[in-house]
Amino acid sequence: MPTSILGISAFFHDSAAALVQDGVIVAASEEERFSRVKQDDRFPTQAAAWCLRHAGIEPRQLDAVVFYEKPLVKFGRILESALATAPFGFPQFARAMPAWLQRKLHIPREIDRGLGGGYDGPIAFTTHHESHAASAFFPSPFDEAAILTLDGVGEWSTATWGIGRGNMLDLREEMRFPHSPGLLYSAFTQWCGFRVNSGEYKLMGLAPYGEPRFVDLILDRVVRLHDDGSFWLDQRCFDYVGGLRMTSRHLHRLLGGPPRSPEAPITQREMDVAASIQRVIEEIVLRMARHVHAQTGERALCMAGGVALNCVANGRLLREGPFDDLWIQPAAGDAGGAIGAALAQWHVHRGQPRSVQSTDAQHGSLLGPAIRGLDARAELESMGAVFDAHDDASIVEAVATELAAGRIVGHVEGCAEFGPRALGSRSILGDPRDPSMQRRMNVAIKFRESFRPFAPAVLEGRQHEWFELEAESPYMLLVAPVAGSRRTAHGADSGLVGLDRLKAIRSSIPAVTHVDGSARVQTVSPSRSPRFAAILAAFERQSGCPVLVNTSFNIRGEPIVHDARDAYRCFMFTDMDTLVVGNLLMRKERQPPMAGAEEYRRSFKLD
Repeated sequence: MPTSILGISAFFHDSAAALVQDGVIVAASEEERFSRVKQDDRFPTQAAAWCLRHAGIEPRQLDAVVFYEKPLVKFGRILESALATAPFGFPQFARAMPAWLQRKLHIPREIDRGLGGGYDGPIAFTTHHESHAASAFFPSPFDEAAILTLDGVGEWSTATWGIGRGNMLDLREEMRFPHSPGLLYSAFTQWCGFRVNSGEYKLMGLAPYGEPRFVDLILDRVVRLHDDGSFWLDQRCFDYVGGLRMTSRHLHRLLGGPPRSPEAPITQREMDVAASIQRVIEEIVLRMARHVHAQTGERALCMAGGVALNCVANGRLLREGPFDDLWIQPAAGDAGGAIGAALAQWHVHRGQPRSVQSTDAQHGSLLGPAIRGLDARAELESMGAVFDAHDDASIVEAVATELAAGRIVGHVEGCAEFGPRALGSRSILGDPRDPSMQRRMNVAIKFRESFRPFAPAVLEGRQHEWFELEAESPYMLLVAPVAGSRRTAHGADSGLVGLDRLKAIRSSIPAVTHVDGSARVQTVSPSRSPRFAAILAAFERQSGCPVLVNTSFNIRGEPIVHDARDAYRCFMFTDMDTLVVGNLLMRKERQPPMAGAEEYRRSFKLD
């Protein structure tokens, strides 16, 4: 029987479980997919139970359960920070204590409860950044590589670098709290009126609308940046150590006024601040990478931690950085720590050898629950859905036909993605040539801000024809310019300012071309995603274009859909035209009315 190790991340955000058997990732899922609570931080009871069911084992058959960080060390940091900022830090400390006293200081008890009381084996703990490093290196296609992890904070570390060789990790240097790339970016996220830990994508998407006119001020008055990428933050500008906010009045004065209120109109000031902090974080990542390369001499770099999800910085690193190859953990945030914790236990702490895969060992990150044909059909019938059944070949052609006709298609098939990106299995798809597609998807389906960009999915091997990108980008973690041959005449948006720049047509695929002429690219291969690759090929046969709009199947504030019921509700309560679940195709005009749209939208908190 294989050795089974369950990795757990929990109690901050994006709780998840991952099962590794003999060093192979066999299952992984975030708790939010089951609970329908965005970024659920509770113990991943349902995700862990599913991982075990998927492998056909009981909790008692696990050989180890590994938690992704060391709670006692983290608690020590919180206590020390509270004492250092006393008495001003007491409100934050008092607010944090119930969770620590009830759950976070009792991980063995929580694991026992979460697994239903059926586990009495060993419980191990990795450090937070060891989990990130393991999740970055061990699934990568490299036998040896440099490692860089960047996030908000674990125990004390906020960024680390080191080397991975075979089955070993050697983390050599770290940055420590309160100086943090993740907290820096999140502070400006909150100042711009977006939620910490979910609105960072918005800040990155808003940045191209602004001018980076605050960069010199930030580097002069807020961030003391060194040549190696390490930096010191002036804590007068922040309030996250001992207060209840991310930023202070001192920073507000430097930026010319108070933070934007959530949902208030976005002004040029927020756009310029977003552009400025994005430029600063890119410079931090580039300097860190150059330092790591100089210290290690490695040709490949592996990355994880929440900052590694900044695909604009990743794109610059690939184009301008010193490394030949780059591999980023698709679930780079805390959810991926569950995978890293389990892999670190197997390889580092048990000394087991590692087998390097030619592509990677992440299995396309399609590690979650699968849609089962008969179960999905029964669920849809119970909801009154009207559908046409297809075989494997005809459903591909039918989806391509819907897309070529300008219809927006929700697509649910196969195993769910692990991580924040939908990669074709739980996706909403559209025609990128349609100039109205971005607004239609944002406003009438996702119910989110109109400025937020969408990603193109392109057949692997064809990306260089449409984007200035030669490398593969299977996990949608690289931003690259749209190819010059696909761009419109220079100055297409001359005279337009702010969010009005959305109105300009910049390329032959305007729905996925951001205002700066870039796109967050996903390359799709038949080996990783056979169904999605077949749809792209069929769409090209019908339209001449091997590119599709791909966004996650959910509305704003909702986790990505989990099963056929979730998908059908989202389909019925939005302006989506077509739903495909497995080999079943549903058109909106044929469905019976369904009440409850407003209640559905209100059930999810705005992100």
